Amino acid sequence: MFTSITDGLLCCLMGKTPNAVGPLESVESSDGFSFVEVKPGRVLRVKHLAPTHPPGAEDAPQTAGVVRCKRRITVYRNGQMVIENLGDAVCADILHCQNGSEPNGTMELEVSDAAGTGAATPSANPPAPAKRRRRKPKKVINVDCTKFITSCKGTHGDVVLFFIHGVGGSLDIWKEQLDFFAKLGYEVVAPDLAGHGCSSAPQIAAAYTFYALAEDMRAVFKRYARKRNILIGHSYGVSFCTFLAHEYPDLVHKVIMINGGGPTALEPSLCSIFNMPTCVLRCLSPCLAWSFLKAGFARQGAKEKQLLKEGNAFNVSSFVLRAMMSGQYWPEGDEVYHAELTVPVLLVHGMHDKFVPVEEDQRMAEILLIAFLKVIDEGSHMVMMECPETVNTLLHEFLLWEPEAVPAAAGTEAEKK
Repeated sequence: MFTSITDGLLCCLMGKTPNAVGPLESVESSDGFSFVEVKPGRVLRVKHLAPTHPPGAEDAPQTAGVVRCKRRITVYRNGQMVIENLGDAVCADILHCQNGSEPNGTMELEVSDAAGTGAATPSANPPAPAKRRRRKPKKVINVDCTKFITSCKGTHGDVVLFFIHGVGGSLDIWKEQLDFFAKLGYEVVAPDLAGHGCSSAPQIAAAYTFYALAEDMRAVFKRYARKRNILIGHSYGVSFCTFLAHEYPDLVHKVIMINGGGPTALEPSLCSIFNMPTCVLRCLSPCLAWSFLKAGFARQGAKEKQLLKEGNAFNVSSFVLRAMMSGQYWPEGDEVYHAELTVPVLLVHGMHDKFVPVEEDQRMAEILLIAFLKVIDEGSHMVMMECPETVNTLLHEFLLWEPEAVPAAAGTEAEKK
């Protein structure tokens, strides 16, 4: 026990990643780092900052921002999908999204092929159907619920922000965001994924499948969640945010996806470099890591070079890298899965991202029920590190956003219909 705790503290101080960490109960230090055992022998480092709120801290009123989320999702045997939004339209003018898209409140979307590569066709007034035999749908999904979408302030004692990083990163990529929101009074939680940062790194590939990592995030979420929880994910971390939002629709209040890509099911990487023998990949990993990190930044100025040299945010072994890429299998996370989400989502995209094309985030915005897309012209894949002030302002604006309140009489009439 003592050795494990010592290794963990040395990891935080020296930025080194231990290969294994023994079973621990939660061990918390004065600087907000905790070591949480999510499974026997599987320990994650978690940054948890919880400002002290006075007794009777302000909570959000539950009467403002009532939205009726109602849509019909029809999937045909040839892969076509038609989405009909039948509920309330949500106004997005508060965000002033440049190069973005408004929430798709009442439009219909049609997917032209099973792979989801076809362009969506918005149609407020769809044309009359041609005279032909009526197609029988393969599956019809009806979503019908009422959401209370409220402003989330740092003074609210029932709000927690969860930050989830992607492949090769660690909670250190969120440093600017964690500091910014903690100073505003928000409770923030940021874990290191298994094999990343100072979390334990099991030497078995099954420890890094999507489902294994998703269960880790479920354990962290259940440990720290409050009444209203906001999930912020980057790259691969967006998939875990989507998973939690789907699993806990009553607890997840808002979601922020940063360079997460399109609403497609996950499949293992087909890139031949990750199918090489481990010994070869280990030799190439330093060059690969450096190339990967350089591609993640739009420009190589003094600030970016310093971020690359620090190394604390990007320290992953070749074995973990290989297992992470080959373990990205999540067939359930397709367009239908994303279309079922009723939580408001902010999509942030760095225009110079070399890994995720902007078209993928645009497609995500079209599929989601309540979505805002913001493109940052100066950023790339690591936009939250390159443009922290812009990203922090945008995220904070979204946290404070709430739709216009529906008058009581109008809401009653809508319920009658």
